[in-house]
Amino acid sequence: MMKVFSNLYVGSQSDCFYDNKNDWIVIHACKDPCHKYSVGYRGNLNKNHPNYLIKKMKNHLFLNMVDMNQPLSHEYTEPIIITSLNFIEENINQKNILIHCNLGFSRSPALTLLFLAKRTNEISDKSYNDAKNDFIKIYPNYRPRTGIEIYLKKYWDYVVTTR
Repeated sequence: MMKVFSNLYVGSQSDCFYDNKNDWIVIHACKDPCHKYSVGYRGNLNKNHPNYLIKKMKNHLFLNMVDMNQPLSHEYTEPIIITSLNFIEENINQKNILIHCNLGFSRSPALTLLFLAKRTNEISDKSYNDAKNDFIKIYPNYRPRTGIEIYLKKYWDYVVTTR
């Protein structure tokens, strides 16, 4: 787990915890095992399920977020990003926030990068490449997979301005 901003940490599956610690918020940016565990399913979840993309439980936000080497669907990715950024913003001044994915290289740092660019002045919001270059100075482990990188380049202007 690495601190990247005042109360904001990026981590991997080894940093994950499911219990409710009063001073922590956890964003689980991984379908397997976290989203599956929280919703209680194996394999794939029906797209009509009310928690298909997101499940919020007390201090936890569970995301059905996968890391692919192909472009991510805007239809599914946008609500995950907006909900995550809002959840961070609602809690950043009150609690520590851990955003984790399986390895801590792509999904969780991408959400953190977006928060720092979109909701703070910590890194540039002019372009994805500018934000990425600034973010790598803060979090050198950022190695986005192809799907996330393509998504952020394609939707950068839209994502950065939407609340």
